[in-house]
Amino acid sequence: MNRAPRWELALYASVRVLVVAFCRIWWRVRIVGAEHMPSEGAFVLAPVHRSNADTFVVSVLTRRRLRYMGKHTLWKHKLPGRFMTAMGGFAVRRGSADRGALRQCADVLAGGEPLVIFPEGTRQSGPKVAELQEGAAYLAARAGVPIVPVGIAGSEQAIRKGSKGLHRARVTVVAGPPILPPSHEGRVPRSAIREMSMELSHALQELQNEAVSRN
Repeated sequence: MNRAPRWELALYASVRVLVVAFCRIWWRVRIVGAEHMPSEGAFVLAPVHRSNADTFVVSVLTRRRLRYMGKHTLWKHKLPGRFMTAMGGFAVRRGSADRGALRQCADVLAGGEPLVIFPEGTRQSGPKVAELQEGAAYLAARAGVPIVPVGIAGSEQAIRKGSKGLHRARVTVVAGPPILPPSHEGRVPRSAIREMSMELSHALQELQNEAVSRN
């Protein structure tokens, strides 16, 4: 298992305290299902994506450092880059370098860390979960780790699309039971990845419906 430097973990923990306090007070974040978050080992955290606020509110789910993909340009300068790394980010070149991004994500999981993937891809709107990309299921199946699905209601109002302001809102986050990877030997069949992705899609819709009803 990869061990992050202590200063990175300490900085992440300190910043997370501030983020959680802000989320609880300003966005009135309510968490349901935190008991489904694994306390150790790698897993893929797969939330719906409705707002830039989603990255912040899912950090309330666990004290463990969550890992995210970030545009490589954020690491252009040394100090901001080191801060982004401490916050769990790792640089990827998007678009033409999808395979490289997948390799880096696989390395994160191989190191025993939780990885955040938004399976809808880009931000969506409304309660209906969009057709999922198969990246989350592919990575989880290949690494043999579970996926934890997460529904989020209210974040669309917290940071509105096209707005730079942080608006007052009520946000409800609902985590579901982990979806276990398929048992396999050698290469994971494409059909198994599609099946896992379909199971994730159904779980996300149920959790999103619950988050909306509770919010």
